[in-house]
Amino acid sequence: MFGQNREDLRRFFRTSWNKRLAGQPLQPLERLVAEVIEQHPEYHAYLADEDQLQQDFGPEQGHTNPWLHMGMHITIGEQLGADRPSGIRSAYQRLVLRQGDSHAAEHAMMECLGAVLWEAQRSGTTPDERTYLACIKKLTR
Repeated sequence: MFGQNREDLRRFFRTSWNKRLAGQPLQPLERLVAEVIEQHPEYHAYLADEDQLQQDFGPEQGHTNPWLHMGMHITIGEQLGADRPSGIRSAYQRLVLRQGDSHAAEHAMMECLGAVLWEAQRSGTTPDERTYLACIKKLTR
Protein backbone atom coordinates (compact mmCIF):
# COMPACT_ATOMS: atom_id res chain seq x y z
CA MET A 1 0.00 0.00 0.00
CA PHE A 2 2.74 2.52 0.92
CA GLY A 3 6.02 0.68 0.76
CA GLN A 4 8.04 -0.50 3.70
CA ASN A 5 8.14 2.56 5.96
CA ARG A 6 6.09 1.76 9.04
CA GLU A 7 5.99 5.32 10.32
CA ASP A 8 4.78 6.72 6.98
CA LEU A 9 1.98 4.16 6.92
CA ARG A 10 0.94 5.02 10.46
CA ARG A 11 1.06 8.75 9.65
CA PHE A 12 -1.20 8.14 6.67
CA PHE A 13 -3.70 6.46 9.00
CA ARG A 14 -3.47 9.37 11.39
CA THR A 15 -3.79 12.02 8.65
CA SER A 16 -6.76 10.24 7.08
CA TRP A 17 -8.50 10.02 10.44
CA ASN A 18 -7.83 13.66 11.29
CA LYS A 19 -9.20 14.73 7.90
CA ARG A 20 -12.33 12.64 8.55
CA LEU A 21 -12.79 14.23 11.98
CA ALA A 22 -12.34 17.72 10.49
CA GLY A 23 -14.89 17.00 7.75
CA GLN A 24 -12.31 17.51 5.01
CA PRO A 25 -12.65 15.79 1.64
CA LEU A 26 -10.95 12.40 1.43
CA GLN A 27 -9.33 10.57 -1.45
CA PRO A 28 -10.69 7.03 -2.00
CA LEU A 29 -7.88 5.32 -0.05
CA GLU A 30 -8.14 7.87 2.77
CA ARG A 31 -11.89 7.16 2.90
CA LEU A 32 -11.25 3.42 3.18
CA VAL A 33 -8.70 3.97 5.94
CA ALA A 34 -11.07 6.30 7.83
CA GLU A 35 -13.92 3.80 7.55
CA VAL A 36 -11.74 1.04 9.00
CA ILE A 37 -10.61 3.33 11.82
CA GLU A 38 -14.21 4.28 12.52
CA GLN A 39 -15.06 0.59 12.97
CA HIS A 40 -12.32 0.28 15.61
CA PRO A 41 -12.88 2.81 18.40
CA GLU A 42 -10.59 0.73 20.60
CA TYR A 43 -7.69 1.98 18.45
CA HIS A 44 -8.54 5.69 18.38
CA ALA A 45 -6.14 6.45 21.23
CA TYR A 46 -3.24 5.14 19.11
CA LEU A 47 -4.09 7.67 16.43
CA ALA A 48 -4.30 10.56 18.88
CA ASP A 49 -0.86 9.94 20.41
CA GLU A 50 2.18 10.84 18.29
CA ASP A 51 4.36 8.49 20.38
CA GLN A 52 2.25 5.51 19.27
CA LEU A 53 3.63 5.89 15.75
CA GLN A 54 6.90 4.40 17.04
CA GLN A 55 5.54 1.68 19.33
CA ASP A 56 6.34 -1.95 18.60
CA PHE A 57 3.65 -4.60 18.99
CA GLY A 58 5.33 -7.98 19.23
CA PRO A 59 3.33 -11.13 19.95
CA GLU A 60 5.11 -11.44 23.29
CA GLN A 61 3.21 -8.34 24.49
CA GLY A 62 -0.02 -10.30 24.36
CA HIS A 63 -2.24 -7.88 22.45
CA THR A 64 -3.16 -7.15 18.88
CA ASN A 65 -1.08 -4.78 16.80
CA PRO A 66 -3.72 -2.14 15.93
CA TRP A 67 -1.84 -0.97 12.84
CA LEU A 68 -1.53 -4.49 11.44
CA HIS A 69 -5.16 -5.26 12.25
CA MET A 70 -6.46 -2.15 10.50
CA GLY A 71 -4.02 -2.66 7.64
CA MET A 72 -5.40 -6.15 7.05
CA HIS A 73 -8.92 -4.72 6.87
CA ILE A 74 -7.68 -2.21 4.29
CA THR A 75 -5.92 -4.93 2.31
CA ILE A 76 -9.11 -6.97 2.23
CA GLY A 77 -11.09 -3.88 1.20
CA GLU A 78 -8.70 -3.28 -1.69
CA GLN A 79 -8.87 -6.94 -2.71
CA LEU A 80 -12.66 -6.85 -2.72
CA GLY A 81 -12.70 -3.65 -4.78
CA ALA A 82 -10.43 -5.21 -7.41
CA ASP A 83 -11.82 -8.76 -7.04
CA ARG A 84 -8.26 -9.98 -6.71
CA PRO A 85 -7.61 -12.75 -6.34
CA SER A 86 -10.37 -13.40 -8.83
CA GLY A 87 -13.41 -14.75 -7.02
CA ILE A 88 -12.67 -13.19 -3.64
CA ARG A 89 -15.63 -10.84 -3.88
CA SER A 90 -18.16 -13.65 -4.36
CA ALA A 91 -16.51 -15.73 -1.63
CA TYR A 92 -16.69 -12.71 0.68
CA GLN A 93 -20.38 -12.21 -0.10
CA ARG A 94 -21.09 -15.85 0.79
CA LEU A 95 -19.04 -15.45 3.97
CA VAL A 96 -21.00 -12.34 4.97
CA LEU A 97 -24.22 -14.33 4.60
CA ARG A 98 -22.76 -17.15 6.73
CA GLN A 99 -21.30 -14.82 9.38
CA GLY A 100 -24.23 -12.41 9.33
CA ASP A 101 -21.93 -9.38 9.42
CA SER A 102 -19.36 -7.90 7.04
CA HIS A 103 -16.93 -6.96 9.80
CA ALA A 104 -17.00 -10.48 11.22
CA ALA A 105 -16.48 -11.88 7.72
CA GLU A 106 -13.37 -9.72 7.29
CA HIS A 107 -12.04 -10.91 10.64
CA ALA A 108 -12.46 -14.51 9.50
CA MET A 109 -10.67 -13.69 6.23
CA MET A 110 -7.80 -12.17 8.22
CA GLU A 111 -6.93 -15.61 9.56
CA CYS A 112 -6.43 -16.81 5.98
CA LEU A 113 -4.58 -13.66 4.95
CA GLY A 114 -2.29 -13.85 7.98
CA ALA A 115 -1.45 -17.50 7.32
CA VAL A 116 -0.65 -16.90 3.66
CA LEU A 117 1.45 -13.82 4.46
CA TRP A 118 3.32 -15.67 7.19
CA GLU A 119 4.09 -18.57 4.86
CA ALA A 120 5.27 -16.21 2.11
CA GLN A 121 7.54 -14.38 4.52
CA ARG A 122 8.89 -17.63 5.93
CA SER A 123 9.64 -19.06 2.50
CA GLY A 124 10.72 -15.80 0.85
CA THR A 125 8.05 -16.07 -1.85
CA THR A 126 5.05 -14.05 -2.91
CA PRO A 127 1.74 -14.83 -1.18
CA ASP A 128 -0.09 -17.73 -2.79
CA GLU A 129 -3.40 -16.34 -4.02
CA ARG A 130 -4.87 -19.79 -4.72
CA THR A 131 -4.16 -20.99 -1.19
CA TYR A 132 -5.61 -17.75 0.21
CA LEU A 133 -8.80 -18.00 -1.83
CA ALA A 134 -9.19 -21.70 -1.03
CA CYS A 135 -8.91 -20.90 2.68
CA ILE A 136 -11.62 -18.26 2.40
CA LYS A 137 -13.89 -20.58 0.43
CA LYS A 138 -13.55 -23.19 3.18
CA LEU A 139 -14.97 -20.63 5.61
CA THR A 140 -18.14 -20.36 3.51
CA ARG A 141 -19.02 -24.06 3.82
